[in-house]
Amino acid sequence: MNSVISIHTIRFIILVLAQALIFNHINFLGYINPYPYLLFILFYPVKNNRMLFIFLSFLLGLTVDMFLDTGGIHAASSVLIAYARPIFLKSSFGMIYEHQTIKFSAVEFGSKLTYITFLTAIHHIVLFSLEIFSASKIILTLQRALFSSIFTILLCVLLTIIFSRNKA
Repeated sequence: MNSVISIHTIRFIILVLAQALIFNHINFLGYINPYPYLLFILFYPVKNNRMLFIFLSFLLGLTVDMFLDTGGIHAASSVLIAYARPIFLKSSFGMIYEHQTIKFSAVEFGSKLTYITFLTAIHHIVLFSLEIFSASKIILTLQRALFSSIFTILLCVLLTIIFSRNKA
């Protein structure tokens, strides 16, 4: 049990530090930013305490907000996808999720990509809607959400492939 807690604590810290020290400084074409800290929310174990998970997602977003001085938009977006995650787990993985036997390392790539795409897109739409907060700039909001989502999805998939445990 303690090793599981320490692994998630280390993941949390590494993802926050990587976001703050590396990925926050990537600003491709002036508006495309990757947010790989979402990996913590995406791959947090399904069986763990849901309220703790939502709180940790809030803490993760709030910590990123503190580094970026963004006033809570990452916290709000992170809590939303943490809360909505069971819906997307069920739609992406079906019966594997229903029986609580989901292991992200063992699921097929297409289902994992669908899951990452849905939650990343929702996170980014909410994030940029709160950041820009103007109905007259809906095109800019959607443009930033789309391109940042693509960049984040590619980065998250690449990181999961690089850091996944080989079962050889």
